[in-house]
Amino acid sequence: MPTWLDPAPVNAQNLDELGLHPIVSRALTRRGFDSAGAARAFIEPGLYPVTPASELPDIEPALRRIWKALRQNERICVWGDFDVDGQTATTVLIQTLRAIGANVTYHIPIREKESHGIKIEYLKTEIDSGAQLILTCDTGISEHKAVDYANSRGVDMLITDHHDLPEGSLPKALAVINPKRLPESHPLATLAGVGVAYKLAEALLQNANTDLAPESLRDLAALGLVADVATLSGDTRYLVQRGLEQLRRNQRLGLQVMLELAGTNPLQLNETHIGFTLGPRLNAIGRLGDANSVVELLTTHDPAKARVLAAQLEGLNQERQLLTSQVTQAAQAQLRENPALLEQAALVLHHPDWPAGIIGIAASRLAERYQRPTLLLTGRDPIRGSARSVDGVHITEAIRACGQLLLGFGGHPMAAGLSLPAENLTSLRRELSRAVESQLKAAARPQAELQIDEFLSLDKLTLDLAAQIEQMAPFGAGNPPLLLATRNLELAASQKIGKTGEHLKLTVRDETGNVASALWWGGAKEEQPSGRFDLAYTLRTSDFKGQKQLALELVDFRIVAEKPLEIESPKIETIDLRAADARADFEAEKRMEALKRIRADYPDALLFAEGNDRKRLNGKGRNELSEAEMLILWTTPPERRVYESILETVKPRRLVLFAQDPGDNSPEAFLARLAGVLKFVLNQREGRVSLAELGAACGQGEAAIRSGFEYLKASGQLAGESDADGLTIRQANAPADETAKAQYLSQLTVLLNESQAYRNFFRGQKV
Repeated sequence: MPTWLDPAPVNAQNLDELGLHPIVSRALTRRGFDSAGAARAFIEPGLYPVTPASELPDIEPALRRIWKALRQNERICVWGDFDVDGQTATTVLIQTLRAIGANVTYHIPIREKESHGIKIEYLKTEIDSGAQLILTCDTGISEHKAVDYANSRGVDMLITDHHDLPEGSLPKALAVINPKRLPESHPLATLAGVGVAYKLAEALLQNANTDLAPESLRDLAALGLVADVATLSGDTRYLVQRGLEQLRRNQRLGLQVMLELAGTNPLQLNETHIGFTLGPRLNAIGRLGDANSVVELLTTHDPAKARVLAAQLEGLNQERQLLTSQVTQAAQAQLRENPALLEQAALVLHHPDWPAGIIGIAASRLAERYQRPTLLLTGRDPIRGSARSVDGVHITEAIRACGQLLLGFGGHPMAAGLSLPAENLTSLRRELSRAVESQLKAAARPQAELQIDEFLSLDKLTLDLAAQIEQMAPFGAGNPPLLLATRNLELAASQKIGKTGEHLKLTVRDETGNVASALWWGGAKEEQPSGRFDLAYTLRTSDFKGQKQLALELVDFRIVAEKPLEIESPKIETIDLRAADARADFEAEKRMEALKRIRADYPDALLFAEGNDRKRLNGKGRNELSEAEMLILWTTPPERRVYESILETVKPRRLVLFAQDPGDNSPEAFLARLAGVLKFVLNQREGRVSLAELGAACGQGEAAIRSGFEYLKASGQLAGESDADGLTIRQANAPADETAKAQYLSQLTVLLNESQAYRNFFRGQKV
């Protein structure tokens, strides 16, 4: 759990003339804006002094060589990359070069065949096809061999890139335009690949006879910069601000269709929509298909073609979501099977059949989940992988320390890619963890901290405050969103939302009765706050059916410690009859004999039994319990909170543990049983049933019941809704949604595995 840091007191009087909300003025002051002029330029992009492209290193020789190619009608090949940054950078240069009359083509590597960078085999093909000048974007800074090959063929290369500079010398290209060659404080230093491409395009268009204005390319710049998580300072922030304005005008046909299919109103578009709507769809084709078609999507004026290409992205994005979930679950299964891996400073996991285009996303999820750098690898020999890091660890530098084991690598402080011989995997796991430990030790990484900008009560949350906070947007790396907090709340209600119920909407209430709703993205499987707690959140406005409303997003919560009651809890006498081997026939006979003997000696004992054993043993499910002196726990509960609820309800003084599984734990068996119970409910109970009843009948947790119900709905067998208390079911005869079925089955499998893991733990736990 992070340590919450209270906001430092500041004097924001220097900003009074701006007329801002005091919270915004104090936040700007804490972020270093000590004059009204600097703060105004930060908020209003029209006042920002744009840095000329001429300050980029090597841009002048690059411009001279491009104009020479135009005069001599040489073919220029723009060589890009398959992520959003590379796609948009390629599009910026292609659109610009076409506008000024260049003979231009482009090549974006297909990830599955070429991986990152410039492979000589494919470079040779482009040169053999007539390319006389190679212009890279978002790639090339470490491609010494490719540059040397092009030089040997008499072909010049111009490199525009933003990745970390290689050790030693730069490639022997005619020009190397990379903002990493600038001082860190330079206003162009944080540009990503599309930002560098934009500045080159800006310089080309300055003296060109064309109708294309550089301003019309800012939408692409914003897309790539936000998707690549570029630090939002200097010209990078300016381009994103202006680019978002351009995106809201939505004049690019391909993006119009993408937003329409995603159900996003362009007038409300902000950096979050790029990060979670447009970016993932564009990235999906780079991970699973051929990203060259994105250039066509982003430049076409043909509505039919735009719709076909955008629909392709929608389909690939759904496939990406499913594959990412599967890879993440498979990786977590490896960790469960080999917990020793979690003792390493870096997680290094491998499966030969994991999709290469997905492992980076899954690595990011695992790095966030386990708070340590994560490297996922695929293939057989050689194997290649994608790494994602956490704050305080420069993952590319850590990988560089393992360079003797690798065939190649490259990346950023927070992400990297590599390849290596399969025989070096064990050594890499050891050496990478050592390198990460060395970084953490050198940095003396402190405990995770959460800097609160302001504490305020719920009644102070207004649309005006939210609107003024949004003046500080776009938020992201280098400009985090304001973090607000409210003390001493209680949870009034919670509701699962989202297509698969993966998110939560929490209704919180303060001591004076004020209420507010907060969204908890991905919170459906997390433990919800109980009792009194403090809540940390971000605040924005959202548009619902044309009405502005507040949007709170949960960041963290901390339980308010209460003085415990001085009441001595009665000690529970426990009789442990859990079997060492729950599958052995002779053990089963002994258990049944013991159960009969105990029930004969203690006829008033309450027998907890669920699933198949509930009727067979005439036991009680979790929805039928009452206080009793003795509790016989025949069935192992599916999760800890169910077990704790049982003890709290029954309040036994004597506990007998058998701890048996409730039956087949496979998804197929669970779904068959759930479908049978729901059919009975539909026919005999008018379609209404509580989650506790279903949990008792199936021996599973409420989350698994909900996922199973959604799977049956996606199968077309049932219709209905779920709420906080239970399910309302209706008969249905609809076509199956195979994509949704696969998603819910994947989710259900994870939940059932978690339940089985808890039961295995419970059986082996000492009393």
